[in-house]
Amino acid sequence: MGFLFTSESVSEGHPDKVSDQISDAILDEFLRHDPSSKVACETLCTTGLVVVAGEVRSSAYVDVQEVARRVIRRIGYTKSEYRFDCDSCGVLSAIHEQSSDIRQGVERAGEEEQGAGDQGIMFGYACSETRELMPATLILSHVILKELADIRREGEVMTYLRPDAKSQVTIEYDEQTRRPLRVHTIVVSTQHDEFILPAAGLTEQEAERSMQERIREDVRTILIPRVKARLERAHDKLAELIDDRYILHVNPTGKFVIGGPHGDTGLTGRKIIVDSYGGRGAHGGGAFSGKDPSKVDRSAAYAARHIAKNMVAAGIADEVLVELSYAIGIAEPLSVYVDTHNSKCEALASMSDGEIARRIARLFDLRPAAIVRRFGLKNPIFEATASYGHFGNRPYTKEETFYEEGRPVQREVEFFGWEKLDAVEAIKEAFGL
Repeated sequence: MGFLFTSESVSEGHPDKVSDQISDAILDEFLRHDPSSKVACETLCTTGLVVVAGEVRSSAYVDVQEVARRVIRRIGYTKSEYRFDCDSCGVLSAIHEQSSDIRQGVERAGEEEQGAGDQGIMFGYACSETRELMPATLILSHVILKELADIRREGEVMTYLRPDAKSQVTIEYDEQTRRPLRVHTIVVSTQHDEFILPAAGLTEQEAERSMQERIREDVRTILIPRVKARLERAHDKLAELIDDRYILHVNPTGKFVIGGPHGDTGLTGRKIIVDSYGGRGAHGGGAFSGKDPSKVDRSAAYAARHIAKNMVAAGIADEVLVELSYAIGIAEPLSVYVDTHNSKCEALASMSDGEIARRIARLFDLRPAAIVRRFGLKNPIFEATASYGHFGNRPYTKEETFYEEGRPVQREVEFFGWEKLDAVEAIKEAFGL
């Protein structure tokens, strides 16, 4: 037996993710009207209430209440019995002007010399164990919940599903090669209707046990086969990791009727490991959602992922961790660090990670303004990132609405541009591969 590693994911209806999505939807709305908006938006969700707070500097006006209700409706909180629904919940806004002290450190006469919006350390990670160059444990955790959400929206089977859910996947790895061998354990916890009630001859405990058994069997016979089929349609080898030996836990505490923001208060930025690499690599501690790209917590983390992913794709190493550090008001990063986890290709076996980092620092312009331009981070692309992870998604383009002098115009914008493998050839050339 090798070693075990576990990652978790949470659904779009998890209270923390509801908060993330509202914060990013508000950010997007500001960017539609004023691409230079500076936004730091935090959201709290609880029973019947949404509180939005933060600092904004923008020429735009955003109807915070309308945006929050639209997001909540899309997620699926549409019934009063959830004790948190899009039409009846209260929405309070406590947004105020951005600090002038912060502004003077960020803005410069020349756009390229724009300072970082804060100090901090940001990490990017990639590994060769999946086609997304992400940890298999996290990708499978996300896929399980994406499929569960599809089932809920279709409304044909498992019709008792509610929006809040969590998943967790444990994979057994080979001790020597560190390659995934098989799925060891799957945990699925999903909110649900109380669809079996106590009745004559059926106690409360028996009704609860019957619901739990039904949900467990549906997860085993409907959800997991659909997850495998989804992977197989995509010709994804992760499907082969799910055999008949895995251990399954479904709603381990019993019934899960009370959920969402009614069951647990949600806050923006409380799922940073779900958002990033599922516990692999490292994390600098800064959240992403609700922050405009002048905040390097977000933009530099995207740049670090882009570098790490392209390095793995270029064959530099099978596993790469990149750290960037910044000081508020300073454009250039203070440091660029690379850790290849002793997985470098044979051609670079004698090259130190320090030398690799120095070449990477010369190859990429890591000033905040350059990162923003490279990935189009002044576009309204962030609500899409606020559930099922910011990394491992395929880049795509679609038309979005912007407003120029109050008039709506359509423009094509790119989503998840930091996932593009557009630096592979430059990296190969820099390292003579």
